[in-house]
Amino acid sequence: MSTLPIPAEVTERAARIRLVCFDVDGTLTDGGLGIASDGSEFKVFHVHDGLGLKLLQQNGIEVAIITARQSPIVAHRARELGITRLQQGCLDKLTAMLGLARELGIDETQVAFMGDDLPDLSAMRRAGLAVVPANAHAWTAEHAHWQTQRAGGHGAARELADLILAAQGHVNACVARFLP
Repeated sequence: MSTLPIPAEVTERAARIRLVCFDVDGTLTDGGLGIASDGSEFKVFHVHDGLGLKLLQQNGIEVAIITARQSPIVAHRARELGITRLQQGCLDKLTAMLGLARELGIDETQVAFMGDDLPDLSAMRRAGLAVVPANAHAWTAEHAHWQTQRAGGHGAARELADLILAAQGHVNACVARFLP
């Protein structure tokens, strides 16, 4: 988690979260698009982020991926992490986020959205907790409730997961699962 003090307002928002939605490129990855000469692509995900998403799920917090791009790699990673709420090729992230909230019977104040650039703004502006990674575009970052110290694809999603888990009192239980 961040080594800087977390503002009380951010902790209060995090304590209400029941659904966390993530953009992919620039948030769960560093934003680089690796494309081979045959057109195939690759993405690099951080294992700390993956564990953070699993810890959220294990503590009753839904996790969703909402991305504008279409990628079999993202579908594979979502399956690996047990994420069933995956929306690819989604150009209207706000409608997708609100639809997921409605499906879960929660309101937007109980939703966190992490994005890094302008296509994420509409969802971020309505989410109860809007978060950007350290390397988010400045125009987007100015609309966030909180900015992580880590960059997208380098532990930013884990920072958000840790914030939510701490705000909801789950840290001891998370750590206990890994102790003998």
